[in-house]
Amino acid sequence: MAEITFDTVKGAMRDAVAHQIRSVIDWHFGEPVYEGEPGEVEGIQGFRELVARQHWTNFQLWHVEDRARRTDVDAEVIAKCKFAIDKLNQKRNDLIERVDACLNGVLGPLLPSEGAERYNTETVGAALDRLSIQALKIYHMKEQCTRRGVDADHVAQCQAKLEVLKRQHADLEGAVLELIDEYAAGSKRPKVYYQFKMYNDPSLNPELYGKNG
Repeated sequence: MAEITFDTVKGAMRDAVAHQIRSVIDWHFGEPVYEGEPGEVEGIQGFRELVARQHWTNFQLWHVEDRARRTDVDAEVIAKCKFAIDKLNQKRNDLIERVDACLNGVLGPLLPSEGAERYNTETVGAALDRLSIQALKIYHMKEQCTRRGVDADHVAQCQAKLEVLKRQHADLEGAVLELIDEYAAGSKRPKVYYQFKMYNDPSLNPELYGKNG
């Protein structure tokens, strides 16, 4: 097995982000096959799998949220969409945390001992989630730029937004890679807090355990 280095980690990051962009296109022609839930995964391959599964969750969430905004369907359809959105959001957050845990397992043996724990405004997993959403926005904004039956102003506005989205995506990817460099230099160590989502926990949500629980 090849030795894992910080360059290996950065290469895996670039691959994961490139897969997000590429798979949005591919998945509109054929959905991926992910059997069940991911088991106990670790290492670089585990990291790549978890990032891909998290991106797939965002892909599904994007399209369910589009359907939830229709006004030409009955309330039952919207209710089913809302329920699906709730489940997908929970899965999305769980996978973000698993990405962070897996990545920290990879980084742990590489980190200089003198580095101080530093808490950024978001974890690497959360940043990869934002890159996933940006990949979806870029794809769908490109669709608007070639959409038939709209005027030139619509296309021009969407083209301008597309250029901003591309810059945002490039800047965020660069920031994630720079953070890995800071870990390598020992100026930071990853520090992760988990979210403890309450709304789907029957022991914490009063609407689920009852007012008198």
